[in-house]
Amino acid sequence: MGRYDRYDESQVRVRPARRGSRPRTKDRPEHADAEVGVVVAVDRGRYTTRLDGRTVVAMRARELTRTATVVGDRVAMVGDTSGREGTLARIVRVEERRTVLRRSADDTDRVERVMVANADQVGIVTALAEPEPRRRMIDRCLVAAYDAGIDPLLVLTKADLADPESLLADYAALDVPSVATAGIDGPDPQGLQELRDRLADRTTVLVGHSGVGKSTLVNALVPDADRSIGVVNVVTGRGRHTSTSAVALALPGGGWIIDTPGVRSFGLGHVDPHGFVDVFPDLAPGTAGCPRACSHDEPGCALDAWVSSGGAGPNGAARLDSLRRLLRSRQ
Repeated sequence: MGRYDRYDESQVRVRPARRGSRPRTKDRPEHADAEVGVVVAVDRGRYTTRLDGRTVVAMRARELTRTATVVGDRVAMVGDTSGREGTLARIVRVEERRTVLRRSADDTDRVERVMVANADQVGIVTALAEPEPRRRMIDRCLVAAYDAGIDPLLVLTKADLADPESLLADYAALDVPSVATAGIDGPDPQGLQELRDRLADRTTVLVGHSGVGKSTLVNALVPDADRSIGVVNVVTGRGRHTSTSAVALALPGGGWIIDTPGVRSFGLGHVDPHGFVDVFPDLAPGTAGCPRACSHDEPGCALDAWVSSGGAGPNGAARLDSLRRLLRSRQ
């Protein structure tokens, strides 16, 4: 008799099913009744949102663990969306984004870090003095804005300490709009109303390194913002981080500004340099005669002949110089 011949199926022990368990499914509820709000702040797993004029705090649903949720995102929420103190809603869906502003840790890092979503303007804030302007940082922010399809705006602070014309001349060929401000925290601010006009009815993210005056601008534009203000180190010429996380604030006259922490570097590892020329519609046709894999910043590039023949218009040479400067900022 074989080893198992004395057993029959009645003697097989069946492990009972766990009480209350149910088979897993990949089908998720549609949450058709979810309400859509906008994320205005993120803090340790809690998302502050604005929904129909009220503030609602929420957490993300488990199925969103692999989906980044950032300031500016439009999110669908269920649960208690009353906004009463102590209540907590649940984010079940991140709506499709119109734009995404990204950066990487450095130029060798291909992993993109989403800074904000759904902005339609990038305010590149730089001081004209104390600290000195960092053109390389401006160039990189411009590249990130162009790559994201977001309009750039140069916001120059401390114009009472240095003439802005020298800096603006470097970007004249790019037709980037600009605003110069001075004495923003004093009794007679200059350029503040022009800046308000540029920001009205738009969602603008402010980007810049520490110490350039972003928080001072925010406090002037939104009086009850109460953003911390730092000082510039007189030895290193660098500012101290005062904003630790991005936050969206409603402008009194309409529109939003998103204040972001100061950055020391702006990596562009996620951006393909070959796509830079696409944001120069007057130069792009001239690349048709370029050698294969041309970087557009090397001998033999067809753009030189295109510009010389007048194909890019009377401002072609300056535009080509600007394009190549942006390409070198990526390198």
